[in-house]
Amino acid sequence: MADLSFHTADVFTTRPFGGNQLAVFPDAAGLSDRTMQAIARELNLSETVFVLPPADPAHTRKLRIFTPGTELPFAGHPTVGTAFVLAAIGDVPLAGSQTTIVFEEGVGPVPVTITAEAAHPTYCELTSARLPELGPPPPPIDEVAAALSLRPEEVRNDSLAPRGASCGVPYFFVPLRDLDALTRARPDLAAWERSLSGTWAPHLYPLVETHGLDGADFRARMFAPWMGIAEDPATGSAAAALAGYVAASLPAGSDTLRWVVDQGVEMGRPSRMKVSCDRRDGRPTAVRVGGSSVLVSQGKLLARSA
Repeated sequence: MADLSFHTADVFTTRPFGGNQLAVFPDAAGLSDRTMQAIARELNLSETVFVLPPADPAHTRKLRIFTPGTELPFAGHPTVGTAFVLAAIGDVPLAGSQTTIVFEEGVGPVPVTITAEAAHPTYCELTSARLPELGPPPPPIDEVAAALSLRPEEVRNDSLAPRGASCGVPYFFVPLRDLDALTRARPDLAAWERSLSGTWAPHLYPLVETHGLDGADFRARMFAPWMGIAEDPATGSAAAALAGYVAASLPAGSDTLRWVVDQGVEMGRPSRMKVSCDRRDGRPTAVRVGGSSVLVSQGKLLARSA
């Protein structure tokens, strides 16, 4: 049976007790799917990661990522955070100032670059295994607004308009007029059930363009009732999909676009994600999401089966 020791980290932050919490089990070999899901439900964090040997020896590790309610094929803060944790505890050796590793996830191989100073990891950046994909046309604006307990006029429908996008996990991006609307946004579960729960992108990601306020280009929130997540402090897979969503609203070009996205502010867990998107003739060719992390705790789970 695997050693059930684990570490927790706060991801997409430079300070403990900010960012998005993550539990990482560095040696989860031998755990059943049922036990992994039960552990994730017991810890009740946004995500818990179980680290396994890779199927391909050319890769670094295999990751199984669970929310309290389900397993995910890909998630950004668990990928970034697990790279940081494994490097910080010495399970992944560092090769100077930059080390590139590859995680096997449900979406395929995910490269992660670990930046280090004085042999300690300081910043991790993933490259999405999948390029952004835009979803089908959205529901009417009044239904979108109702799902967030807002008025239709508080939802933008101009250069940015509501739309689903995915880099492995689909999110429904809802651009709002101002920070006041973002602060007041609350999922109306009845309205969400009627309009979005069974759609291609059921997870709500309201956001506001902040034009450099506090060093950020966007502030966002994420509500995912289907995943069992009331609100997420930082969602790296959504930040990756956001690159395709925003890039589609801009004039075509061959360049690299960059954004800073703040999330979790309204929860008291401020998080900062750095996103970049390479384009050729207007089409994304690579998407990266990165940020800092800090170790918070370590422990051992006493229960060994569900």
